[in-house]
Amino acid sequence: MERHVLCIDLKSFFASVECVERHIDPFKVNLVVANPNQGNGAITLAITPHLKSLGIKSRTRLYEIPKNIKYVIVPPRMSLYIKKSKEVVGIYLDFVAEEDLHIYSIDECFLDVTHYLKMYKMTDYELAQKILKTIEEKTGLTATCGIGSNMLLAKLSMDIEAKKYKNGIAKWTMDDVPSKLWPIRPLSKMWSIGPRMEKKLNTMGMVTVGDIANHDKNDLKKKFGVIGEELWNHANGIDLSVISDWKVTPKNSSYSHSQVLFKDYYGENIKLIIEEMIDVVCQRLRKNHKQAGLIGLGIGYSKAIGGGFFHSIKVNPTDSNVEFLKVALNMFDRYYEEKPIRKVSVSAGNLINKETEQLSLFESLEEKENEFKANEAIDEIKNKFGKNSIVKASSLLDYSTAMERNKKIGGHNA
Repeated sequence: MERHVLCIDLKSFFASVECVERHIDPFKVNLVVANPNQGNGAITLAITPHLKSLGIKSRTRLYEIPKNIKYVIVPPRMSLYIKKSKEVVGIYLDFVAEEDLHIYSIDECFLDVTHYLKMYKMTDYELAQKILKTIEEKTGLTATCGIGSNMLLAKLSMDIEAKKYKNGIAKWTMDDVPSKLWPIRPLSKMWSIGPRMEKKLNTMGMVTVGDIANHDKNDLKKKFGVIGEELWNHANGIDLSVISDWKVTPKNSSYSHSQVLFKDYYGENIKLIIEEMIDVVCQRLRKNHKQAGLIGLGIGYSKAIGGGFFHSIKVNPTDSNVEFLKVALNMFDRYYEEKPIRKVSVSAGNLINKETEQLSLFESLEEKENEFKANEAIDEIKNKFGKNSIVKASSLLDYSTAMERNKKIGGHNA
């Protein structure tokens, strides 16, 4: 059965919300959402469509915006954006049932409208127009929409073509794949292909999506495993998933925490940041009665230097800050290249439900019990009185970021 899937994106969401709140037109005003307290190196979280029309990228640092362009800076208000996002989701649920809605991000959703067209007596295009008009009338926000016969084509038509049209709607079917999908280059313009994968494919002689589509499927599978097979399928417009598939909770999920730093950090100072982030991840593990069998650490160097690393190690399932930190710092000491650091991420993967813990021959039962009781007490205080109600003495150091991050939602001001 042919499906009818909509992929809807709220245009320049954070910036547009700020404009609506101020009763100004985002298509006529230069407005930037960024934290002014972080100086000229602050990363823009969003910019208005008018700024984009001047050639400014959505994610840039303030000092990269040409000095001859005047703009207004407003600090991010994550609680407001979450509220507005919920309002829009409520509109979607006026048109489709919850099982036919997949929330992809705070500003992007998929709707499977296959079974609703007959009821509404509309085509998928007409229904998309109706939904976008309703969003604008009720919230003041502008949206774009891609329509496809599967989730992939809906997403690609939205990303690549919808913004070119005045009404913000584009539709792709399988018949459009050779003419619209295959010519795309560079490969990183295609959803799901990142810079590293693009480089690998380029070295194999593939520079357009059509090159992937016409490459031997078995060769791709041999070189990249199941990812290679998925690449070939996507390059040919094939996507067998349906929105209900996304409703299933994966058995092996993961927790992660990352942050962009607004000054250069080096060896010893960054270890405190890593420790603080591990505290957050481990508290989340304990709160959800989970343990991690995989610990990951990612480091990104400053833009001037470039590069970085990400590595992960399998461990006996744990929710212990001490064990997590020991593994993470071992990875850091092994791979760090004495370069200035601007981004850090820690992750806990291969999650399982916490069962009775088994000690190794070299672990002290008393030490383990003391750590468990301490973590339990700290978690209880933080859950009851807030994350800053109890902090380590090290979090008072100048280069600590914990107390400032604890005041934020998603890393930004509430």
